[in-house]
Amino acid sequence: MSRRSVMFSPGDRPDLMRKAPSTGADTVVFDLEDAVAPARKEEARDAVHEVLSDPEFDPDAEVCVRVNMGQAAAADFDVILDDNLRLDAVMVPKVSGLDDVVRVEERTTQAGFDLPVLALVESAAGVLNASSIATASATDALVFGAEDLAADIGATRTDEGTEVLYAREHVVLAASAAGVDAIDTVYTDFEDSDGLRDETEFALTLGYDGKMAIHPTQVDVINEAFTPDAERIEWARAVLDARDEAESAGRGVFRVEGEMIDAPLITQAERVRERARAADEW
Repeated sequence: MSRRSVMFSPGDRPDLMRKAPSTGADTVVFDLEDAVAPARKEEARDAVHEVLSDPEFDPDAEVCVRVNMGQAAAADFDVILDDNLRLDAVMVPKVSGLDDVVRVEERTTQAGFDLPVLALVESAAGVLNASSIATASATDALVFGAEDLAADIGATRTDEGTEVLYAREHVVLAASAAGVDAIDTVYTDFEDSDGLRDETEFALTLGYDGKMAIHPTQVDVINEAFTPDAERIEWARAVLDARDEAESAGRGVFRVEGEMIDAPLITQAERVRERARAADEW
């Protein structure tokens, strides 16, 4: 499964939640945390439950709920841990260490659920502990939150993003080492498509697998950036076809159009295939 675009929808807006999958996002996140005012939390829980329990709500996208931390999390889980809901994963905010994921996993497994965790790493402690967070058995993705991180450490956000670059790269390394997805931070100016495109392409060069979106207009830009072009797809096809032939012949290293192919390049080709499939290009 590819998570090129991970789009948030406020948990107290059932109309927007129902429309979210039509944006083309690979993952839609119904948000019970930052997008909902404290006075509307209970209303949001009811709305999320209503949408997810609707038999007609069965989108192709991965469906996730971002829960709160602390006492509010218990009320969130009381609502979403229901066999009648269409729910594929849970996003946990402000994850500062391995124990945060373990507690969520214990809560869900005790209720009879096996929900992957998308762990939001958005504090100094979270970044420094990203490697252990990524190795938790329930963790399926590390999600980098630059805005909260900047607030946590007292940094000033800039267009260049140098103040969070180390943390951004560290999260990718931790995710890659553990074999989980790395999802990049939001781009807050949803009217600036050119800026979003540049930022997303940079995230791709860093090694990110996808990027969060806060508005439907951002989804196509993000998906396009994470979808390989025709030439790259053709290269991946050639590599994987040659890989199959080499395996049949008992060879571990082979050539494709003069290029020596080994395990790292095969991994790249497989990633291209996954992203191309998400865009129906494979």
